Amino acid sequence: PVVGKILRQKAWFGIFWSLVGILLYVAFRFRHFDFGVAAVLALIHDVVVAVGALCLLGRQIDLLIVAALLTIAGFAVNDTIVIYDRVRENMRLHRKMGLEEVINLSVNQSLGRTIMTSAMVLAAVVALLVGGGEVLRDFSLCLFVGFLASFHSTVYVATALVVSWRKRLRAA
Repeated sequence: PVVGKILRQKAWFGIFWSLVGILLYVAFRFRHFDFGVAAVLALIHDVVVAVGALCLLGRQIDLLIVAALLTIAGFAVNDTIVIYDRVRENMRLHRKMGLEEVINLSVNQSLGRTIMTSAMVLAAVVALLVGGGEVLRDFSLCLFVGFLASFHSTVYVATALVVSWRKRLRAA
């Protein structure tokens, strides 16, 4: 139990510091702190949905699940950065458009790629879920739920948070 407790603490510290690193990277890369915060909040959404699904199904959360959660975070931030890159590019190309229109255009331009990437990754995870055996069942289930949540948060949460945050800053 003592070793398990220490490993659990280190795992949560690992998740925490990885989120901090992602926040700093995205904020630095896009020169806007709100992009970084929105990306991290979307990642937290994905992790919470995956952990919540496991808890609802009565599954145990162990170090293999922590590895799945970090994998989900890495996958989700990659998709989010692709859309943020498109937003940054479109902000330069379409200077007269407002942020909402640029984000809408960017998401629509990236949507096909996001759908195909998510579909291919989900196909691999389904194969792992079906044929991976009992040892990998919780791991692959966590990945499946997390990747579904990350598709949702990439398209609907991360960019919407940037728009909402900017609106509130303008109103204040």
